[in-house]
This record gives sequence, C-alpha cells and structure tokens, in this order.
Amino acid sequence: MLLIPAIDLRNGRCVRLYQGDFAAETGYAVVPRELLRRYQLLGARWVHVVDLDGARTGIGSNRATILELAQERSVHLQVGGGVRSASEIATLLGAGAARVVVGSAAVEQPRAVLAWLRQFGRERLCLAFDVRLDAHGEPCVQTRGWRQASGLTLWQALARYPTGTVRHVLCTDIARDGALAGPNLELYARVRARCPQLCWQASGGVRDAADLAALAQLGVAAAVSGRALLEKRIDRQELRPYLPGASSPASTSATAAS
Repeated sequence: MLLIPAIDLRNGRCVRLYQGDFAAETGYAVVPRELLRRYQLLGARWVHVVDLDGARTGIGSNRATILELAQERSVHLQVGGGVRSASEIATLLGAGAARVVVGSAAVEQPRAVLAWLRQFGRERLCLAFDVRLDAHGEPCVQTRGWRQASGLTLWQALARYPTGTVRHVLCTDIARDGALAGPNLELYARVRARCPQLCWQASGGVRDAADLAALAQLGVAAAVSGRALLEKRIDRQELRPYLPGASSPASTSATAAS
C-alpha cells in the first residue's frame, strides 16, 4: 500500500478541515511548496493536492499555486478540487500534474466523465466520492465540497461506470476526515469486496501506523493522509514501509555521518 500525503489549499494557505466543515478549519504555518518538499524528502512519490475553494464553488482560486507545485517533477501530483471540464484537466496535466481527481462531476456528469476517461486515459484520472453513512450504514455520496447530498449511494454512483472504464477511485468518509478517529475499516472492506478490480484510495481518519497497517491488510492501493502527517504524529521509521522513496536506516546514518 502506498501512503499519499495530502495538501489542502484554501486562499493559498495549507489548511485542514474537520469533517468537511469549512467553518472548522485549522491553518498551518507552512507554505505549500515547503510542505511539498517536506513530503518529497520523507520519501513520498505521490502527493494529493486539493483546491478546497474550487471544490466548494467551482472557482479554483488556488489554481496558480497548484500549477506552480506541478512543476516539481521529482514527485507525482494528484490534484483536484472543482475540476468540471476537459479543458481544466488538460491544463493541469499539461502543467505537470500526473493525475487529476474528479469529484462532483463524477456524480453529476457521468457521461462527460466517461468521455474524459477515454480522452485522457484511466491512469490519468481518479474519481473521488465523498460519503456520509446513512441510518442504515449505507455510504451516500455528497458533492460540492461535501455540502450537497447527491441522492445516490456509493454503489449507485459507481454503477454508472462500466467495468474497465475506471481504475483509480478515492473514497473519503467525511465523518472521519480530519478527525484523527481512525479510518472506516468496515467501509473499505466493503468497497474492496464489491469492486476488487479498482485501485481504492482510502481517505479520512488516519492517526497512526496501526491504521496504515490495517488499511494495507485490507488491500487498498493507497491511503491518503493529511492532518497526521502535517502534525508529525507518526514516526518517520513507521512510515517507511508505505513510502517508496524513503531512505533506509543505513543510508540515513551514512548521510548523517557525512
């Protein structure tokens, strides 16, 4: 399993939201490029960058910052937030992003998104579904920056995409996002059982190395983590198995000695 650090941007600043609530924001005193560099030095080969303003309004006020980060070719950027047209995807990929995340449009414009998947290829796009569990425990998809109920369950949203058209899917349990409450292991076990052919990215709730190990055991392709990494809650040695570019203890010691 791959660990993908997350950088959430709002008004050009690095922030984290609590359970998707824009009124419950925590800001961090680090500029986006410095944070990207920190994760790259940690050993990350992929970093997930989200334009929160774009996710909420469809207006990407952080787009210039994201385009600047995309020029850092030593790490692969997976970027999203308010992406709702083929031209936006082309701009982001052309600027150096390795993969573009499509969220609300994946629910609201499935025909258009299927066309984008054919145009850009399923390796270059990731569909994102942000869910809240209903009274029966069913994952129901929210859109427009987590504010609007789509009326669809996760399974209904996925059913619009025939087998083979999609490869990467990011699923966030909104109630766990930014809460450091542990990931929803039951949810990810269900999605893996129902759609094992997809490369699932689990997001929301990661707090320690035990959570990463539990997700890896479920067979998800990646875990996206924001707050726990921003606040350095997990020891660097414990992160190493999930970061392909992490230095070995021997090489780290040699570097320190030199």
